[in-house]
Amino acid sequence: MEQFATTPRGHFVLAQANRYFGGWPTLAGDPDAIVMAFPVEGWRTSAAVVVRQDDAGVVSGEVFGADAQDAESAWRTALAAVSLDHDGSGFAEVGQRDPLIGRLQEHFGLMRPVCFHSPYEAAAALVIGHRMSIVQTRAVRAKLSAEHGDTLTLEGQQFHAFPRPHVLMEVDRFGPLFGEKMERLHGIAEAALAGLLDRERLRAMPVAEALADLRSLRGVGAFIAQGILIRGAGLADEVSDDEVTSQAFQYAYELPQVPDRATILQIAEPWRPYRAWATVLLHMWLRREGGPSFQRPGRQRRPEPRRRAGD
Repeated sequence: MEQFATTPRGHFVLAQANRYFGGWPTLAGDPDAIVMAFPVEGWRTSAAVVVRQDDAGVVSGEVFGADAQDAESAWRTALAAVSLDHDGSGFAEVGQRDPLIGRLQEHFGLMRPVCFHSPYEAAAALVIGHRMSIVQTRAVRAKLSAEHGDTLTLEGQQFHAFPRPHVLMEVDRFGPLFGEKMERLHGIAEAALAGLLDRERLRAMPVAEALADLRSLRGVGAFIAQGILIRGAGLADEVSDDEVTSQAFQYAYELPQVPDRATILQIAEPWRPYRAWATVLLHMWLRREGGPSFQRPGRQRRPEPRRRAGD
């Protein structure tokens, strides 16, 4: 077991992140401690990271199942999953530049996005979720992890990591995953083993180049490529280009029609360098509450948009 700790740069509440986004399991003897289990980039092993936050705000992690080299990588992965690898000290200023975002920050708190453990897991999850409900997708991923992922035991509890890429490549069929969908998952696994889905590699690339690179993978279109890059690699300053984002901008800013990309980017310009974080707040408003209390009195609530499989 290796131990790590960090003091968040900017506001961060672990319990809030888990309540809104994570849904991670907790330790029976310490319900405030969340447990993340995942394959570690490099794919030699999987790890379980027990993450806690003390009263002073310090976030600590205990890494199990990995040697010293992989343990440090696992800790960095855990931080990236809750966007703690970014300096969030300037996020509140976005709400001062854009009062609407400020009201959202007040309503939800200065929420940082919760991301997938890795671009590899993001790609696999989004491919699995294509044409499936969210509930079904989560059930398939959990069962796949339990049967083919590494099992880590902590305090008598078992936690299952998603299958490492070389293991996933050996699975020919798993419930609703067969045929073309399984071929796509094998392609994702091959790309991960080749290093094409490493978080730092994707972050270092120009966004357009990274998206084009991801779209070259079998079955990965524009929507999934954005998910891999923004929610998998964990970019903080990008605005997703999808139906939900367009609807959120239209409703929140009272636009007469669905805005085009140029209009969206113009509105989001004051959010730099946290455009992805502010976009997540808009998504939370639209999808979780359909028109929350920060709207003017008497405003009719907007209907929730149609959700896409895998979201």
